[in-house]
Amino acid sequence: MAIGQSGTKRSDWVSQGGQYEYRVLTLPRTTSRNDARQMLTEQAEYGRWELARSVVYVGGERRVWLRRKIIRVRSTLAETLD
Repeated sequence: MAIGQSGTKRSDWVSQGGQYEYRVLTLPRTTSRNDARQMLTEQAEYGRWELARSVVYVGGERRVWLRRKIIRVRSTLAETLD
């Protein structure tokens, strides 16, 4: 897939009303890096979430923003009856 094609598909998706839903997770400083990685991997595999943003604060707390596409299904029933 060429670079121009992927940009076009995204703009088509946005112009058709494409949106994301977000989930914000706060991980305490006691959470190990490996545990955080495992949790985020499970969210990605089973919940179809992707990493949007990650911040590590001075005290060691991590805040992670996950996002996934909202998929709206249009009914094709009316088209088949016409």
